[in-house]
Amino acid sequence: MFFGTIFLLTMFLLLRYVLAWIAYVNKLDSRLGESTWRWSYDYQVVGERDFSDLDDKDFIRLRRKKNKLVTIMYTIFLIMFVSFMSWLSKFLILVLS
Repeated sequence: MFFGTIFLLTMFLLLRYVLAWIAYVNKLDSRLGESTWRWSYDYQVVGERDFSDLDDKDFIRLRRKKNKLVTIMYTIFLIMFVSFMSWLSKFLILVLS
């Protein structure tokens, strides 16, 4: 249970770090919006690279970077949820026995 607590704290700090990066990337271009929890609204072409990459390379690369950060954020959140459920079950077993 001790290592589970340390793992959850480490994942929380990593999540805060990724959220700070998302906030930073959002401030670099106003077209990305202010949302932290969703991918950018300018969706990519399925199966191919963006055709708009020819028009505005800097924005497209920034948008892809934000989308990768949001994917990492959701991955960390999922790992934290599963780990917290495991930690909570161990905690309840300890308290109730």
